[in-house]
Amino acid sequence: MKIHDLYKTGKPVISFEFFPPKNEDGEKRLFEAVSVLKPLNPSFVSVTYGAMGSTRSNTLRIVDTIRNTIGMECAAHLACIGHSEEEIQALLDQLVLLGIENVVALRGDLPPGGNHDIRRDAFRYASDLVRYIRAKPQFSSSLSIAVGGYPEGHIECPDPDQDLEHLKIKVDAGADVILTQLFFVNESYFRFVDRARKIGIRVQIVPGIMPVTHGPQIERFAKTCGATIPSALREAIRKFGEDQASVEEFGIEFATRQCEELLRAGAPGLHFYTLNKSHATREIYQNLNLSDKKAGR
Repeated sequence: MKIHDLYKTGKPVISFEFFPPKNEDGEKRLFEAVSVLKPLNPSFVSVTYGAMGSTRSNTLRIVDTIRNTIGMECAAHLACIGHSEEEIQALLDQLVLLGIENVVALRGDLPPGGNHDIRRDAFRYASDLVRYIRAKPQFSSSLSIAVGGYPEGHIECPDPDQDLEHLKIKVDAGADVILTQLFFVNESYFRFVDRARKIGIRVQIVPGIMPVTHGPQIERFAKTCGATIPSALREAIRKFGEDQASVEEFGIEFATRQCEELLRAGAPGLHFYTLNKSHATREIYQNLNLSDKKAGR
């Protein structure tokens, strides 16, 4: 089912995000997490795409397994950095052949060191990729397209108004849904949605949620994506230190309250960054009593 149709039901659309592991042990843990989370009946799951296409084959294989063997609706991330037009077309052909109906179109991360010349790529920005998909009838009719949004602004774009204009370009090019980067301060999301509506962005804007399960890891992620860590969360990370169980318990409680407020305020759903783990996501899901509320039920 195309994900943009899920958001037409008026019920919360709950989705989980996974990443392709680098080894067999990691892949085993991924599918263990998938098997634990499947009974929650998420509306869909997504699978990320490594920098410069480093996990393209794994992404395709995992998406195929999750959708066609395990039986969960799936969206494949597709980043355009480091790819020729022929490579992008071949990847899209494969996705359509596998019956995948959803893609998350991204620019992709630049390699460390900044020595990649993006002018050599067929597509410089996610908006170029969206526009390409929509210009090809065989892809446009087959695929629903999600794109990323940044409630606190993209770290490479210091002007928040310009960053929002970039988002509008992606939507105007044909994106159906916006999945946001993680954030911990709900007011950032509310302001972001309000500003987006004021400049004419009308598609659903879905909050991205990352439960805190490891203090240093969350601090690294927050720094990488420019997310503000509120004082209560930062204090808890310092207080509990290496007491992993206490950090996770606090993180589940914090994310539950965060999600409750978002849903009460009318957020169209929740997109959980699972980090290929199941416990925190499952606990938050159950705390929110989502089983009978979500789209697809």
